[in-house]
Amino acid sequence: MTYAIIQLSGKQYLIKQGDTLQVEKLAVNENKEIEINEVLLTFEDKGEKIVIGVPFIEKAVVTAKILEHGKRKKVTVVKFKPKIRYKKTRGHRQEYTKVEIVKIA
Repeated sequence: MTYAIIQLSGKQYLIKQGDTLQVEKLAVNENKEIEINEVLLTFEDKGEKIVIGVPFIEKAVVTAKILEHGKRKKVTVVKFKPKIRYKKTRGHRQEYTKVEIVKIA
């Protein structure tokens, strides 16, 4: 099985064919395929045939399919200062894109 480390939206992910992962929101419609050219490293399951990019591997492409867009669970942010009667509560839900890895070439 071939593994790869890719860079997508400024973050790095260890992937293999058939994986699904949640990345920062991408401006691509659902059920579309994208090609990721920023492949940092590829290697086989047993440690044979390791290819390291400087910084990326030339001619290496990862094909991925956009499954869905959504929002993560709410994170509550509380600002509080004692003895001043100051308290603010805010919530935030980060948007994400669910991606399935189709092929590593």
